[in-house]
Amino acid sequence: MPIDKALFSRLTLLLIGIGFAALLAAGAGLVWQVETTRNYASAVSSAQEVRVTTLRALSLLQDAEIGQRGFLLTGEESYLAPYHAAVEALPQAMARLAKLVLEDGGRPGPIAELRELATAKLAELARTIALQRAGERDQALAITRSADGRSSMDTLREMVAGVEARSAMRLAARSAGLEANGRALLIGAALAFVLMLAVTVGSAILAVRYTRELEQAQAEVTAANAGLEARVAERTAALAAVNEEVQRFAYIVSHDLRAPLVNVMGFTAELEAAVAPLSALLAAAEAEAPGLVTAEARAAVAEDLPEAIGFIRSSTERMDRLINAILRLSREGRRALRPEPVALDRLFEGIAASLRHQLDAAGASLEIAPGLPTIRSDRLALEQLFGNLIDNAVKYLDPARPGRITILARRLAGRVRIEVADNGRGIDPRDHARVFELFRRSGRQDQPGEGIGLAHVRALARRLGGEVTLESAPGAGSRFQVILPLEPPPMPTPSPEESPR
Repeated sequence: MPIDKALFSRLTLLLIGIGFAALLAAGAGLVWQVETTRNYASAVSSAQEVRVTTLRALSLLQDAEIGQRGFLLTGEESYLAPYHAAVEALPQAMARLAKLVLEDGGRPGPIAELRELATAKLAELARTIALQRAGERDQALAITRSADGRSSMDTLREMVAGVEARSAMRLAARSAGLEANGRALLIGAALAFVLMLAVTVGSAILAVRYTRELEQAQAEVTAANAGLEARVAERTAALAAVNEEVQRFAYIVSHDLRAPLVNVMGFTAELEAAVAPLSALLAAAEAEAPGLVTAEARAAVAEDLPEAIGFIRSSTERMDRLINAILRLSREGRRALRPEPVALDRLFEGIAASLRHQLDAAGASLEIAPGLPTIRSDRLALEQLFGNLIDNAVKYLDPARPGRITILARRLAGRVRIEVADNGRGIDPRDHARVFELFRRSGRQDQPGEGIGLAHVRALARRLGGEVTLESAPGAGSRFQVILPLEPPPMPTPSPEESPR
């Protein structure tokens, strides 16, 4: 039947409302999924912290046992250094583990049981050490060799494995929830698409039927097409803007984290400044009326408050370093590469000059093989790549022997292989892959760093059209091989998704 103007208007408004509702639902679903993904990323970080702290606690217990056994076997007090260090650091590690497990959604019971067993183990070690010092070496060794002495450590390992397993299970459950949310969002988006398609088809049918009944059909169709093209252009521009925002997501998140962090650091400084007058006030009160000042108040002002402030400051400083590193990597990933001829011998001489102070302080030598080739590449990227490798080599030299770092290069077919080798501590083969991952480190954590350098090295090598590999073993040093083209590949400016994060 014919469609009058009022009915056509009502139907059009209805269809537009349905389409807008579907589009709004799809947008809300996208925001919901982004927030869910961020929460999942936080859960992954929390689970990783639980794992690292759990392994740290177990490592401290093992260090304590190693020190005790060395002392029982030799009777020399120097062997107790790992034991004393572990006894001092273990309470803080256990407290942090309990806090992380609770924040991760775990139960406090297993952690309390683990703490009790760890305390009992340290008491057993202290008892054997006391017997050794008293000349009862045989009795101390008998306790160490007993089934109880062995089983307690095995039980600790099992409990540590249980804590890790439960954390992994919680993470797996969150991962399953994330996948379910993704499927739900996909189904919802498909339904929204079908609904919008139906709205579009219905609108087109109504428009065609209505325009056939009008005297100026051709003029109205032309106007409708013009309006449709304008809406398509607007939506295309809007989608392009949204896509650009999504591409800058990692950069924006890292940048916006700085504002609350700066506030926390500022208030921490104010708390630090307040400690001195508070201490003076407490001292004056104690001098005037000793009975008014309790031991708890003295401990809170003299010990607890400075300790808490120190912990907050160290944590915020570490977070500030991480955010700065992420921003630096993001900016570097956005920078357009500028290939130019680079003489590798002069490049490494410049890097050596910039690191001369660190080399001299470590008592290390840097040997650059003669005849290094010239390649066409981005000079700044090369300086950052090899500067990171040499800086790492200096930091992780073995103090037991003079440090030696060598730079070699060999031409291949259209490529060059550059080796940075050292005689430092070395890296366990099991960690060869993980050291190139962001925020991952290997071996003793006795050097400053956030686990970003080697991840940046690999990202730079790949942007330059090459690759980096590692050969290393504990005590045998490390050899990093960087293979780069002699001539640069096409180097488009990367999008944020391609930038290292």
